[in-house]
Order: sequence, then C-alpha cells, then structure tokens
Amino acid sequence: MTETSKGVCLVVGVGDGVGGAIARAFAADGYTICMTRRPRHQDQLEALAADIRQGGGRARAYGVDARQEVEMVALIDRIEAEVGPLEVVVFNIGANVRFGLVETTAQVFSKVWEMACFAGFLTAREAARVMVPRGRGTILFTGASASLRGKDGFGAFASAKAGLRAAAQSAARELGPKGIHVAHIVVDGAIDGVFTRSTRGDVEDLLAADHILKPADIAANYVWLHDQPRSAWTHEIDLRPWVESW
Repeated sequence: MTETSKGVCLVVGVGDGVGGAIARAFAADGYTICMTRRPRHQDQLEALAADIRQGGGRARAYGVDARQEVEMVALIDRIEAEVGPLEVVVFNIGANVRFGLVETTAQVFSKVWEMACFAGFLTAREAARVMVPRGRGTILFTGASASLRGKDGFGAFASAKAGLRAAAQSAARELGPKGIHVAHIVVDGAIDGVFTRSTRGDVEDLLAADHILKPADIAANYVWLHDQPRSAWTHEIDLRPWVESW
C-alpha cells in the first residue's frame, strides 16, 4: 500500500543541488520520495532523506548504480512492492566533465555516456514497464546546454546529453498515447550549488540579482510539468536566468 495518497516519486541522481531540490519539491507536494545515488554517497543521501522526514515529508534513500541494469530492475520492483505505485520518475544524473578531444580516453567517453545517457534509458524503460499497464505516470529527464550544442572540451558530455534528449523524444512519442507524460528539461546556465560555489566567489551577488539558476526554482517546474492536464502536455522546456545568452 502506498504511504501517501499521491503515490511515489523516484528521483535518480540526487545530490545537494537540483536533485535534492526536486526531491524536496515533490515531498512538499505530498509524494513519497525515493532517491538514488551511488552507494559511496549513501550517507549524504540518508541525511537528506532524514531532513525531508523531519520536515513532515516521506523519503527513502537507495544506494544504486543507475548504469547497472540488474540494479535498476530490482529498484523499481522493490519500490513498487514496498512503497507504492510510481507516479513520477525523474532522471537527473549529470556527468558534466571537460576533456579536450585528444585527451578524451575511450574509458572517459564510455563512462560519461553510461551515466548521462544509458542510465537514462534504463530508468525510462523500467518506469514504463510499471506505468504503462496503469495508463498513467510521468517520466522527466534533466537536460543541459549540452543537450542542444557541443562546446569546446565537452564532446563526451554533449554527445551523451544529446543522446538522452533523443531517447526522451522517442519515449514521448511512444508512451504519450499510452497515458505517460514524458518531458525533457533543458537547464541552460550556471546553477547554485557546490560546483558553482567552488569556482566563483560572487555567488551571493549573482543569486540576489537572479543571474544564476536556483535549484528550488528549477524544481518547481518539474512539479508543474507533472501536474499538467493531458490536453496540453509540454514535452520540452528550457530554463535559464533572464540574463543568460542564448
């Protein structure tokens, strides 16, 4: 039996930034949150789950490598059996690394693709497996500037994110007529978080002027997409600060 009347939201790839904000947003909207991160980060994920519960929400943490088929199959089966029916599944793994073309090894390229594209395919496939028989559900993919264009030094990341976008488009065309809303969110610009704060010293000023993306504001759009009536579904949106160049 589900723990909440709204059902379960699974967020694959939860850190301290966008993933955590998405989890908090859906928890505040009444969903039981299931979150994944690689096992080595289990302690941080458990701390976030505990914080959500302390605030009155429902949250569970799972140490999972989303690139591993057997682990993703087992995760979906476990959630469906122990927590409740999945209403929303969010794929939020990034893998944003920079290497020049000559410096990009086959291992780096393959790993980035596995994290940012293949894992998204596995997530969507397993979500569809349980959602299609019910004729409802939402699958959301986090994209990036690299989903649309490849920049200097980001060949591996851009190819993976572009592949994820194409997979999302195909899934939307296949699953939409079956009642499953599939959407891709292009997050285009610097995001407040550990990475940005480690590379810039003016983050507070940028936040005050709305010059960088705020994770909570990004997350609000995920909830909005899930709540859209099916007579007017959005497949793709892009989110950027008002001063960000196109």
